[in-house]
Amino acid sequence: MTETDRVAEAVEPSSGDGFSRRALLGWTGGALVVGAAAAGGVATAVTGTEDKSSTPALGSVDFHGVNQAGIATPVQDRLHFCVFDVITDDRAKLVRMLQQWTAAAAAMTAGKQIGTGADSGVPESPPDDTGEAVGLPPNNLTLTVGFGPTLFTKDGRDRFGIAAKKPEALAELPAFPGDKLDPQRSGGDIAVQACSDDPQVAVHAIRNLARIGFGVVSVRWSQLGFGKTSSTTPEAMTPRNLFGFKDGTRNIAGTETDRLREHVWVPAGEGPAWMTGGSYLVARRIRMHIETWDRTSLQEQEDVIGRNKGVGAPQGATGEHDVVPLKALPEKSHVRLSHPDTNNGATILRRGYSFVDGSDGLGRLEAGLFFLAYQRDPRKGFIPVQQRLAANDAMNEYIQHVGSALFACPGGVRGADDYWGKALFA
Repeated sequence: MTETDRVAEAVEPSSGDGFSRRALLGWTGGALVVGAAAAGGVATAVTGTEDKSSTPALGSVDFHGVNQAGIATPVQDRLHFCVFDVITDDRAKLVRMLQQWTAAAAAMTAGKQIGTGADSGVPESPPDDTGEAVGLPPNNLTLTVGFGPTLFTKDGRDRFGIAAKKPEALAELPAFPGDKLDPQRSGGDIAVQACSDDPQVAVHAIRNLARIGFGVVSVRWSQLGFGKTSSTTPEAMTPRNLFGFKDGTRNIAGTETDRLREHVWVPAGEGPAWMTGGSYLVARRIRMHIETWDRTSLQEQEDVIGRNKGVGAPQGATGEHDVVPLKALPEKSHVRLSHPDTNNGATILRRGYSFVDGSDGLGRLEAGLFFLAYQRDPRKGFIPVQQRLAANDAMNEYIQHVGSALFACPGGVRGADDYWGKALFA
């Protein structure tokens, strides 16, 4: 199922005052949330107040659908990825927060403010929306949620009565050779991927979800990203990574229904029912040793990647989109080792971004690739490919994996009465 097949269910604008101020205060205080309006009521009531028309805002992506937006959607320019730990043992509070998050996400992706907005409501209380996105279109904002293994069980304990619904495919990733993982940048209970063509819109979305979740979740780690390193729209110019090479030339396109069905979406009957139409997300923070790479000869760079640096053609070919002549590439080149034909057909959908987080204590750029990959089953997608790369890739001299996480992303929110995780917690 492609994005074009997504169910177009418009979000019903609110009446502007349908959601009580008392309930909204519960978003940040956590004490008043449980027992408030039912899910469907919340979903419609907290939809923004600024734009009361039914016309989608300029540059908006449908939030509702069979699959979550932000997976096969054309890759936006900016990323704010955030992972939360659940800090409550109260299942009802967690469910309530997911309902509120869903309603807020539907509003923000439609270009609306949350609740009573940024400049109205009770003067003695903080406004419902932080306001930094007021006046900005959503710029194709998408919000995609995923649930980590520790949401189900932690220290051998069934935390929220959902352990039996944990998919087998959501097993912890194995240790890969060369990994130097930072626990402060790994794992987590719930992930939210915010993508937009405006960084302020993406930051606003995560900031407000974190605020709504106060007392229920806390931020474990996050990552900002820029400069998409792969594309789901083949007609667009292929992006380059921080090594200066084109990447993702043969990434799965959002219009390739058959490849999405075969490699990305979880079909009915495969795993628990709540994952039907969903996908599994692998997130890896990959530090790039930029200064070392910049002192490497052009020939060695091209041999490491397996591509011409100029036009991006595979070595032994002339055009970027030519069939990859695998046997003409160096045996340890990245392209050869990661190609589906050398991995029994293993294929993943990538949505990675570059990052630069200033400099480290030695004056080196704290920079690299924030790798995001969606697949139908990581045991048949990312894991076998990474095992091959970790053991043999010539690029390993120039990179190091320092963060890692795996999440199960459920199917899409089907309408105003649905919410993130409803089928899981039913």
